[in-house]
Amino acid sequence: MKLFIQKVIYTFYSYFKNYIREREILSFQKNATLHSGAVIGQTGRIGNNRDSSAIKVGDNTIVNGELITFRHGGKIEIGDWCYIGVNTRIWSAKNISIGDRVLIAHNVNIFDQNSHPLNSKERHLDQMHIVEKGFQENIDLKEKEIIIKDDAWIGFNATILKGVTIGKGAIIGACTLITEDVPDFAVVVGNPAKIVKYTT
Repeated sequence: MKLFIQKVIYTFYSYFKNYIREREILSFQKNATLHSGAVIGQTGRIGNNRDSSAIKVGDNTIVNGELITFRHGGKIEIGDWCYIGVNTRIWSAKNISIGDRVLIAHNVNIFDQNSHPLNSKERHLDQMHIVEKGFQENIDLKEKEIIIKDDAWIGFNATILKGVTIGKGAIIGACTLITEDVPDFAVVVGNPAKIVKYTT
């Protein structure tokens, strides 16, 4: 009897889990433009406060992290054969462009804005608005575009801040903070970030 109950519970759990996952996939398809070969993994999340064209995910790209656009703006475009790791957060209020074959490890943060106003009173009002109504439709977060070119590799726990371009084939070491442009094929590590060598 105990084994039978366990099987029933497992069957119900599996059905419920699959049902929730199917609902999530339908939601992803409404919130983003996904190539038919794109995969949103079990830990993947898409939060798009605009139309589905604001987030585009290319062929054979796997997203296990979080893609978020703000209500007042934001665009995320990811090319083909990319990987976005678990707990990575890519949040856009302006534009984040990621080329082809880009590997982004787990726990990476990529933000093209300040997330909140710099003024303390405005910041509190913004937080209240987010809690009560969601992202604001009119707010200045000092947004600046981020471009990550083809074949770049971003190591785990790295942070990429607004207004930077990461060059083709560049490697960003684990736990590195990027606040300035990175040349093609440069290997950059540390905080402050510095170039330690070049690859091909």
